[in-house]
Amino acid sequence: MHNHTEQQQLIGELFIQWSGEEPAEILTLPPSGSDRKYFRIVYSKGTIIGAYNPIDQENQAFLSFTHHFQKLNLPVPKVLAQNTENFVYLLEDLGDTTLFSLLPHSRDQVYFNEPVMELYHKILDQLPLFQINGAKELDFSVCFPRHAFDQNSMMWDLNYFKYYFLKLAGILYDEQKLEDDFQALCQYLLEADSQYFLYRDFQSRNIMIRNSQPWFIDYQGGRKGALQYDIASLLYDAKANIHPDQREELLDYYIQSVKKHIDIDEQKFRNHFYGFVLIRILQAMGAYGFRGFYEKKTLFLQSIFYAKRNLVWLLENNKIPEITPYLRHVLYEIIASPNLKKFDQPSSGLKISIRSFSYRKTFPVDESGNGGGFIFDCRSLPNPGREKAYKRMTGKDQPVIDYLEKEPAVSEFLNITTHLVENSVKAYMERGFTHLMVSYGCTGGQHRSVYSAEKLAERLSRSYDVAIDLQHNEELSWPT
Repeated sequence: MHNHTEQQQLIGELFIQWSGEEPAEILTLPPSGSDRKYFRIVYSKGTIIGAYNPIDQENQAFLSFTHHFQKLNLPVPKVLAQNTENFVYLLEDLGDTTLFSLLPHSRDQVYFNEPVMELYHKILDQLPLFQINGAKELDFSVCFPRHAFDQNSMMWDLNYFKYYFLKLAGILYDEQKLEDDFQALCQYLLEADSQYFLYRDFQSRNIMIRNSQPWFIDYQGGRKGALQYDIASLLYDAKANIHPDQREELLDYYIQSVKKHIDIDEQKFRNHFYGFVLIRILQAMGAYGFRGFYEKKTLFLQSIFYAKRNLVWLLENNKIPEITPYLRHVLYEIIASPNLKKFDQPSSGLKISIRSFSYRKTFPVDESGNGGGFIFDCRSLPNPGREKAYKRMTGKDQPVIDYLEKEPAVSEFLNITTHLVENSVKAYMERGFTHLMVSYGCTGGQHRSVYSAEKLAERLSRSYDVAIDLQHNEELSWPT
């Protein structure tokens, strides 16, 4: 595996071969939960993405799937160049706006607004095209690590949960009884029709939003499987924190979307759906345990609270398959575990107040009484407020987001300011401090400062176990 400097060099060399020019800058993008590394390359015509992945089989799957999906005109990034011998390839830049970044960042379950629900509807119109049309003539032989979500795949996920979550969380269980229920759950799930493309990691961070339309990434783990798995992944995505009422509404919408392409037995589909919800949650909890308990990456432990809440809903609404009585018992043990209750609140005790404001008015007030913090001036950035089309919009509206994300200066400004804040967050958490304030100001407090504050809140909520208090000081004066 190449080190960071070597990765950047390989990306740069491939870029020069593709473009014929030297990159102006190669920026390292925030890490994900895998060994893949992403870079944003700035050059004379804009930006593109460079990817490095030391797992050759994953690269082959991603490139093969992308070529196939593009032939079907599905919204996936264009592959611009590749050097698979050195594990690098170049992609179209879809920006920084994920579906997750547009969701409320609250530990409470709140209803999504109409624009967010409209995005989910667009996504659920596209998902069957990947699953049903995408499965036709797809080369499943390139799938890695398994060609299908079969019994072996299911047992891998269930044992992942058992050994990396249950054991490391200190949950006691009877090995044989749990194994028996795992086998029963697998047999039940294998009854579902499984001739479709299973995206595998279909969740809010793998859906990009550009020009108010969804684009899809990170499907290299795809394989053949049942329709229910991906919709379960999306609707029970832990930190997306979808309200149960809207989850059911979106499930209804998805079923109707599928019916436009194929006939399905709706009751049978729903019965199996909750079994796939269960195995997806358990697989995710295994990942939280591996990354959090084992690798000591504590930010993954933040999601335990949300996963437990989803398990409570399944149990209270009798959605756990009756064939798994002992597994049901284990789930109750997880919910009651004193070791896991500490994740019900942010463990660091650090609250970060993030504000946007207008320099025409007053600076944000530090209500904690501690003073200090950061104030960043956004007025040097390109101003969408000068253009008539954006005057009645804010930094939370997609056209303004798209405008700002096309500007390299905005990306550089956010990278620098976020890096400064993150250094303080780490130090504050280590020293037991309880409050940090960060403010972004611009001329009117409507566009650039709002966008910057929203982006910082998304990054910190995703990466640190802290409480976020995000407020826009000029929100009441925005034009409607």
